[in-house]
Amino acid sequence: MNGGVHTFLKYYHSRKRSLLFLLVVVFFYQTCYTQKMSPEEVVQKQLEAYNERDIDAFMQVIDPTIAFYNYTDGKVTMKGTQACKAFYSALFEASPQLHSTILTRTVFGNKVIDHEQITGRNGNNEVIELVLIFEVEAEKIKKITVLRKEE
Repeated sequence: MNGGVHTFLKYYHSRKRSLLFLLVVVFFYQTCYTQKMSPEEVVQKQLEAYNERDIDAFMQVIDPTIAFYNYTDGKVTMKGTQACKAFYSALFEASPQLHSTILTRTVFGNKVIDHEQITGRNGNNEVIELVLIFEVEAEKIKKITVLRKEE
């Protein structure tokens, strides 16, 4: 019987170490590999997807309740992922040379403010200059306010 108890205790301690090891591995994975993206990283990922005209990657960082606003009058110009995906899918399709260049970027808490120059929109060579104010929550862009350069 003494041998049985010894074997049981040996097995118990072995299982205890295995469980401890597993917990350490899970904790390490969560802290190292599931780190959240900063608001700037979220917006940068969206910009890269925009420039690659990759609608799936673009939509990965868009919140389901996304709303686009016109800065001048505060009106909603687009709302929801369905409208967003339809708009950008059509834009990407019609704009093989589409490219946005960031002139300046300011990060202020969960807001990222980009001053951009866009070329190749809808096959047009005209340079469009915009300021976009992105509001990011839980690694998703929830609100975009667009300020167009007045001419």
